[in-house]
Parts: sequence; C-alpha cells; structure tokens
Amino acid sequence: MGIRFPLVALAFVAYCGFTSGSPVAKAQLSLPPLIPAIPGVSDLINNLSPALPILRVPTPPLASPPFTPSTLKPKKIGYFWTGSNDKQHKDFLATYSLDDDTFGTLIDITDVPSSGNEPHHLGISADGKTLLGGGLLSLLKTQDTAYFFDITDPYRPKFKKSNRALLASIADEIRAKPDGGFFMTYMGSAAGTNLGRLVEFDKNFDIIGQYPEDVAGNLNILKDQFSPHGLTIDYGKKIGLTSDYVVPLSTLHPSLGIQRANTLRLWNIDKRTIISTITIPNGGGIQDVKFIPGNRETAAIATAVHLGQVWIIYPFRIDDNGNQGTAELLYDFGERFRDATAIYSDLTEDGKYAYFTITTANHIAALDISDLSNPKRLDDPNETQPVVGPHFLRVTPDQKHLIVCDYFVQQDDIGLINTAADYKVHQLNINEDGSLTFSKFIDFVQPFSKRGGARPHSTVILDVSDGGRKFNPY
Repeated sequence: MGIRFPLVALAFVAYCGFTSGSPVAKAQLSLPPLIPAIPGVSDLINNLSPALPILRVPTPPLASPPFTPSTLKPKKIGYFWTGSNDKQHKDFLATYSLDDDTFGTLIDITDVPSSGNEPHHLGISADGKTLLGGGLLSLLKTQDTAYFFDITDPYRPKFKKSNRALLASIADEIRAKPDGGFFMTYMGSAAGTNLGRLVEFDKNFDIIGQYPEDVAGNLNILKDQFSPHGLTIDYGKKIGLTSDYVVPLSTLHPSLGIQRANTLRLWNIDKRTIISTITIPNGGGIQDVKFIPGNRETAAIATAVHLGQVWIIYPFRIDDNGNQGTAELLYDFGERFRDATAIYSDLTEDGKYAYFTITTANHIAALDISDLSNPKRLDDPNETQPVVGPHFLRVTPDQKHLIVCDYFVQQDDIGLINTAADYKVHQLNINEDGSLTFSKFIDFVQPFSKRGGARPHSTVILDVSDGGRKFNPY
C-alpha cells in the first residue's frame, strides 16, 4: 500500500491539472525532502532503506566529501551535470577546465540539496549566466525536477533554486528564451505516464506554463503518444518541434514492454499551441530533433532509434493530407545501429556537419549534411571506438572540438534501461573535412570515488577567451 498510494496520488494530481485549465497548469511546487536530514541518522536511514518497486524512499542526501576548489581560471570551461553513482550523496555540477594545457582539471563542485535525481540534460540561459539541469528520475524520490545554477562567476557556480511542475515529470531537453527563462520538455505526466508537457520558465525561473493548455492541443496529445524528449526552437520563424520518445513509466518494473513513439509535434511557439503531428513510420522512439543552422527551409534533423536512422523535418512544407510539416529519410546508419536505445545529435554552427552518438553501439557517427540530397558519412561504421555508452554531445563554441559524455541512463534494479558506460568525458578534434579524431578524456570514477563514482550525463561549454561569454545556443 505504501507504494500504491503515492502513484495514485500523483495520477490524481495529473488528472486534476489536466481537466481544470490553465490556472492550475501554471502552478508549481518546491518542497523540502519528505524525510529531513538528521546528523548521525541520515547515513543509517540510507543504508537500511530497502529498494522499492517504482518509487524510492525519499531519504535525505549524505554529506558531501570535502573538496578544495582550484584557483585556475581557464578560458574554456566545461560544466557537467552529474549524479553521484551511489544515489545517496548529493548530485552535483562539476566545473572543469577544457583549455589545452590544463584539460581535465577539476575547478569546482556545486552540490544540489538532493540525491538520486538521475541528472539528465543541462542548458544555459540567453545571457550565459544561469544553468538549468533536469532530474530524469527525481519523481521516484518525490523531489524537485528542475535545478538552477548561477554562473555569474563562471568559476564558482552557485546553486540558485529548484522547483517542480504539477502536471509533468521526467525532465529532458532545454532551450533558452531570448528574454530570459527557458522551455523544457517533460517526457511524462506527474505520475510518469503518457501525456508529458512542454514546460515554460520565466526570467525568474518560475514555471508559468505547461503546454498544451488549449482544448485543441489536449485533444491532439490524446490521439497519439505524447512523450516529448527532443526540443528545438526557431524564435525568428516562431516555430518549435518536440520529438516523442518513450512513456517513462513503461521503462520501470513491472512493465509489459517499453512504449516507444513515432511522432513529433510542430508548435506555434508564440501561441504555445500545437500546429500538427508529424509521423516517422515505425520510428520506435524519436529521441532528438534539432533545427539545422542556416537552412533556408528551416529544416531539422530527427533521430529514429528503432530504425537507426536520421530524418529531415520540413516544418513549412505541406503533406498530402494538407497538414503542415513533412518528414523525409536522410540517412540510414545500417543494421548494426538499429535499436541502439538512444541516438542523440549536435551540429556545427554553419549547419554543415552533424554528429550522432549511438549509445549501445558504442559509436559516434559523423555526416556531412551540406547537401541534404546527398549526405556523406565521415566516420568508419566498422571502427571500434574508445567509447562505452556515449550519449550527450556538444560542439565547442570555437567549433574545434566535440565533447561527448559516456553515460546515458542506468535505472538499476527498478527498470529496463541500463546501458553500459565507462563514465568518461571525451574530447574529439573536429578536422577540416568534418571528420573526428579522438584526443583526450576525463575520468569521472576515481575523482568521485567517495560518492561511489559519478555519472556525467550532459554538458554546457562556456568560452570566455575574448572577455565575453560564448556558447552554443542551438
């Protein structure tokens, strides 16, 4: 009964919010841990608490190991949103030097006041002074799902605040708003079931919307699975795309199998409404979508995980049924790369090259997409690469390197998704022809051994070489 009640309660909250209109939809929460931290007792509680199906005991985090920050002030800074591997110590933001001569030097550690969040994606505000990190599995300990960091001093990030939405959970992709604040996809309902949301934060980082909120939009997401993971926005064209991946609850025990989606939603971003649903037949999880910088048709790339393919989305073309938005196959990676659990992407700022991590294939692929009618593969598909479970990747602001995190998701004994990982962060050189060469890596196991190791899922890269703040906004 102790497990069944929270799930029923969460489902009831989701139902009430869904049926009661916008005022409830805009509400948010930020709650302290259900079990308070007690010196000398918290360690005992963490050690004695049994593993539970679906929900985890909302224990307070253990005290963090001592750390002395570095006085180094590199020009290229990597922020890594990281989980403590023991799920008992606080999750944290790790700040590293990415300069050539001091690459891999740990500058600072910024804890959040909770553990076991499964830190997921990380994004940066339009002014380059705030980071937002999402907690993929914060729901399981009934914790906040959005964590904000102040990086006004880029070498000493400070935890700012956290909150959670009432209608949604399972935080994923992040895009900054030009006037401050963020949009963020939440893949599941408040109970982790189908019907996620596109959540909006204002410049104070408070939740002001959980979309869709209109009747037509809610009818749309009831028709086809709505589990938004990927997110891309073109504010100039006033459109956005979300891509539907999996129903989160279906990845946890007990499960009849993972429910994967084949759809994307095209949004009028000014009105916060859905224009249409775009389908990739038999896609089996459309994990990622990104507009191609500079493309004259505002085309986007989208990854279809089951198929092991990349598709092109044309948001202003009209399909045979008169609906806005079409999808066309761009590239098939081949049999080895099908059903690889996750395929994530990034692009160079000129839109010429696209890079993909194919997680369970242990591979990073590269395409020259300067001619969408004739994409060229730049990697060797048969090469054995020195990566294990690569996922999140980012082109550096100077366009010289690709940073790749070797960790996706490990649900351990409560779930179906447990991808292999070596918990490293790799730096690859981007060659003149767009191909890649492995260069250096950062190990996240030994430096965080007192936390059971660490799980670096995502990164934001900040370049302060010219005295400003340069980062990739796409």
